[in-house]
Amino acid sequence: MSGQTNAFEMAQQQFDKVADQLGLDEQVRQILRWPAREFHMRLPVRMDDGKIRVFHAFRVQHNDARGPNKGGLRFHPAETADTVRALSMWMTWKCAVADIPLGGGKGGVVVDPATLSVAEKERLCRAYVRAMYRNIGPRQDVPAPDVGTTPQMMGWMMDEYSRITGQYTPGVITGKPVGGGGSLGRTEATGFGVIYTVREAMKHLGLTPTECTVALQGFGNVSQYAAIGFKEILGGKVVCVSCWDREDKVSYTFSKEDGVDPWFLKSITDQYGTINKDKAREAGYQLEDGGAWISKPVDVLIPAALEGQINAETVHLINPSVKILAEGANGPTTPEADVVLNERGIFIVPDFLCNSGGVTVSYFEGVQNDMNFYWTREEVLEKLNNNMTTAFKGVLDMSLEQNVGMRDAAYMVAIHKVVKAMELRGWI
Repeated sequence: MSGQTNAFEMAQQQFDKVADQLGLDEQVRQILRWPAREFHMRLPVRMDDGKIRVFHAFRVQHNDARGPNKGGLRFHPAETADTVRALSMWMTWKCAVADIPLGGGKGGVVVDPATLSVAEKERLCRAYVRAMYRNIGPRQDVPAPDVGTTPQMMGWMMDEYSRITGQYTPGVITGKPVGGGGSLGRTEATGFGVIYTVREAMKHLGLTPTECTVALQGFGNVSQYAAIGFKEILGGKVVCVSCWDREDKVSYTFSKEDGVDPWFLKSITDQYGTINKDKAREAGYQLEDGGAWISKPVDVLIPAALEGQINAETVHLINPSVKILAEGANGPTTPEADVVLNERGIFIVPDFLCNSGGVTVSYFEGVQNDMNFYWTREEVLEKLNNNMTTAFKGVLDMSLEQNVGMRDAAYMVAIHKVVKAMELRGWI
């Protein structure tokens, strides 16, 4: 996260702007500006050397008017309470704009997972569940993987919850491995969802997908499948991707004259999204500074890393050729940068619409867990495509009707739905 950006202040600022436009009642604002509940925990875990290490952890539940809280669990060394608060709030809007019956939640543990052994990661996952089991569950709050966590880690957490409660409860966690209660299509869901919204944006702007180019920031799960989808679903060209190099402690941008092969790069990328630079060079890839992705002369930019990456300084580096900014990450663009993007006429697909494919298929996973009946990958992706297309159309219609940008329109759609649910339940 950018040092200048407080994610929660940014989330509140975005909300306040639209609340003013909607003339939202002050009492309703006070409910929605802050999370309903927060849990701060200290998790003692025995390490492989026999010593106890204590980890700081969070779970924030923003709003559950529309259904159980839902949101990822991050393992990241720079995790903060404010980041988790912001992400939980964005999850409320994400579920509402995608029109799935869930609320917003988020969790985090302050740790670099790459510094832990497999056994230590498992013990930390199980410790988190032991601390939270009374306040999570299929009808309360459903965690999922996020930055630094994996399907295997979700499998351990589901198992710990099932052990404690004495019954097999796959719906307590989503993003589990296939065969362990997971859904086919979940791995690629967020990245493909990004591409479904980019496709709809291209239709609106009259662009030909096969003639378009893209630069991506990050090469974790979202960016990998967004790159694959841009090439395979749209037929476009991937100019570059960037990634954090854990060995050198810096970011690099990887590009290739004839375009990036995302499947190849994925094959030489570790589980934390670090591309093997030596193998990339051998295959003819050029390595540039980590910030080079933002200034590439492309049609589409997809930031798919962390918050606050496009800010008051970096926004001026964006090439004049860029027509679409599709936010694969959560909160990648600061309000100051938004002003510049709108002045330049760049079409923004806002984060909680753009990357809602992951939570949509997580919802599908929960439904399948409840039914104990599982769909094919094709069925899952077809449902995802339909959901994302409908959600995009709803936001675009609001944008045109109210003559506001796509971000404000997405907030309007989401806030309307959450407030309506609060009214129907008698909360306000």
